[in-house]
Amino acid sequence: MLISKPFKKDQIIVALDVSSIDRAIALVEQLPEVTFWKVGLELFTSSGADIIRYLKARGKKVFLDLKLHDIPNTVAATCKVLANYDVDFLTVHALGGREMLKAAQVEIQNSQTQLLAVTVLTSISSSALATDLKIPLELTKYALELALMAQDCGISGSVCSPHELETLRSHLEPNFYLVTPGIRLADGINYDQSRVMNPQTAIALGASYLVIGRPITAAADPIAAWQQICEGLLSS
Repeated sequence: MLISKPFKKDQIIVALDVSSIDRAIALVEQLPEVTFWKVGLELFTSSGADIIRYLKARGKKVFLDLKLHDIPNTVAATCKVLANYDVDFLTVHALGGREMLKAAQVEIQNSQTQLLAVTVLTSISSSALATDLKIPLELTKYALELALMAQDCGISGSVCSPHELETLRSHLEPNFYLVTPGIRLADGINYDQSRVMNPQTAIALGASYLVIGRPITAAADPIAAWQQICEGLLSS
């Protein structure tokens, strides 16, 4: 199933996968056209809420990717605190279970923050799922079951690899976000990702947003890399 919708630049979330706020600010200033930024565990541990305040003060959208996974009360209380920062997306692990997801959703429902449930990390291969994690379901089926549970709990969307997009999009509500990391370009560099795809195919298969980090931020010319990706998507 291919999705035919006009591409918008704010569908690209650029990952600030750096260890200091100074480096993060330098990237934001270098890429003024980027409107949506991801703050992950490394940067949030280093800078705390300061990086979120900086981005919000400049009118940027923020995807806070902390992948919260704990008992329902702890995750719910943490979501309540983080929602005060007006982040746009916040991740929780679907593996935390139905009660955790419901408790988290209750705490953010009166804020502008929307929750995304992480299904299966893009670094996990089908063989690792079966052999190391002892999950008997086929990987795409497992990701679908987790996303369906999240949708049933009122969560706004899921994070999945591009390889699961077609199946998830065909079984979930049209307004359920599918946010997709593991986006790689034609240079053949996958870094630590196992399940990857190019931007054009991911959008065509129904991704709501693409999370792209190192192909842009680690490029010799981040501005040129950003423009190349946008031009490729706009022309596809």
